[in-house]
Amino acid sequence: MPAQPLFTPYRMGDLDLSNRIVMAPLTRMRARSDDHVPTALQAEYYAQRATAGLIVAEGVAISPEGFGWADSPGLWTEEQVRGWRRVTDAVHAAGGRIIAQLWHTGAISHPDLRGGARPLSASDVDPMQISVTAAGRVPTVAPRPMTKDEIRRTVADYARAARNAMVAGFDGVQIQANYLYLLAQFLNKATNLRTDEYGGGIEGRSRMIFEVVEAVLDEVEPAKVGVKIGPMHETGPFAANDETLPMAEYAIRELGGYGLSHLLIMGNTTDFTGTPLEPLMGDGMFRHFRPIFRGTLIANTDMDAERGNRLIAEGLADLVAFGRPFIANPDLVERLKNGAPLAEIDWTTVYGSGPKGYSDYPALQPESV
Repeated sequence: MPAQPLFTPYRMGDLDLSNRIVMAPLTRMRARSDDHVPTALQAEYYAQRATAGLIVAEGVAISPEGFGWADSPGLWTEEQVRGWRRVTDAVHAAGGRIIAQLWHTGAISHPDLRGGARPLSASDVDPMQISVTAAGRVPTVAPRPMTKDEIRRTVADYARAARNAMVAGFDGVQIQANYLYLLAQFLNKATNLRTDEYGGGIEGRSRMIFEVVEAVLDEVEPAKVGVKIGPMHETGPFAANDETLPMAEYAIRELGGYGLSHLLIMGNTTDFTGTPLEPLMGDGMFRHFRPIFRGTLIANTDMDAERGNRLIAEGLADLVAFGRPFIANPDLVERLKNGAPLAEIDWTTVYGSGPKGYSDYPALQPESV
């Protein structure tokens, strides 16, 4: 294997990628606030970063019910589809590949984002996190448990959003089943207290994610569909428990049977010391799940060129996702390849509006590389 495998081509599903660097999804709050349509500014931003082998677009709400972060984009209306078509056309014109991340925030949404209605989730357990509303960051509230009819409609919403993504010109989709959002709320025994077929043990709590995957696969071929999933240790009801790892193992093993294009797994974003996930710290996450999922595995969190090259060389990952470094470095691939310094992020502008701190970060000049 070459000394820098990050910069070698790779075939993921039916996509030929020019390198193994993935731009991880990054919510940036630049969509129109009234109708959640992506803008020409987002087209410019993503096109600037098209040298990544693959871009995973920011989380895209699948429906009004799934919307739960101020100024983030959607994928349920024709105008939103047209807005995303501008983005995908710009990325393709720059030689890049881009997939949509399908997102339902569940209990992380807030009544202020839903006309006063409580957000929907598996059960009425307050996740004890933060909602991002137009007025600022506020504590989450207890959601309303979804009826079985609402679960069925939500599954159908995922399928519609996947179909819309393909109409919008995306090269594929990624189902967000990680972190704090709806599908993770169904998987977690602390946030899913249901006694019907969508609750109870590990198999019941994972029923919804498999229904979502199967509904999406009815619209999009498996070679264009991936999933973001993995065990995490957060606060409140999302603190790791005795079933966090067994649930992730079961879900990931079952997902391996669908012929998906990829699985994106994040390493630890918090300290796992003293939790059931302690053995998964550092490279332990990828070492643990590599034998369980035999398809394309994308590793994410705290990556640099040295670590990314090593993970690929050791066979622990096929692709490596970089998130924050892409914010201030539109030419990240070139900088990593040449060992050039990385620009620093202006954190005051990460979430906001307009080009400042978004599309105005310059690439290195040739003599600086």
